[in-house]
Amino acid sequence: MHPPRPDRPHRKRRADGERSREAILREAAKLATVEGLDGLSIARLAEAVGMSKSGLFAHFGSKEELQLATIETARALFDELVVAPAAEATTPLERLRQLTENYLRYVDGTFPGGCFFASLVPEVDTRPGPVRDAALSFMADWLGELETTVRDAQRADELDEREDAQQLVFEIEASLFLGNALWVAGHGSTALDRARHAIERRLAAAAV
Repeated sequence: MHPPRPDRPHRKRRADGERSREAILREAAKLATVEGLDGLSIARLAEAVGMSKSGLFAHFGSKEELQLATIETARALFDELVVAPAAEATTPLERLRQLTENYLRYVDGTFPGGCFFASLVPEVDTRPGPVRDAALSFMADWLGELETTVRDAQRADELDEREDAQQLVFEIEASLFLGNALWVAGHGSTALDRARHAIERRLAAAAV
């Protein structure tokens, strides 16, 4: 008795559906950095990707589901472009520098409206619910990543242990946030270079 043949057409349809969903969500994240996540609707996204509204409803049953899936996709992309590459650094201080540099490169080359989360958090921070929770969860994890790296650098005697790690992270993130905001406002690479300079000066002051 021969074993049943694999359902290849079904698997292909599922893979095509996953690719289609990913492409839709990438476009959704792109639009959200310009028009805001709240401005993201099934109708608007269908127009942008050239699909029918009924076709999009097959992927997302509600606007909130679409918003949460968009955040998840943007977060995965951020991890891929910013966090993961820094894991190859040989020292904690080098990892910290790579995290900030990767962030600035992400701002410059990923979405037309700069950092997805820098635009999202101010939009939703006064609106309780799952979307706000997802945005704030990302922010807490990103700041936690920076703080852990700072503390690792202190334990490695690369940064002064007397430095307040949370304060240092606050100042680093402030430079990144302002660099992103000015880049979006049209200041281009000059804004990002100023953020680089500010962060490097602060790290030099904190060095052992």
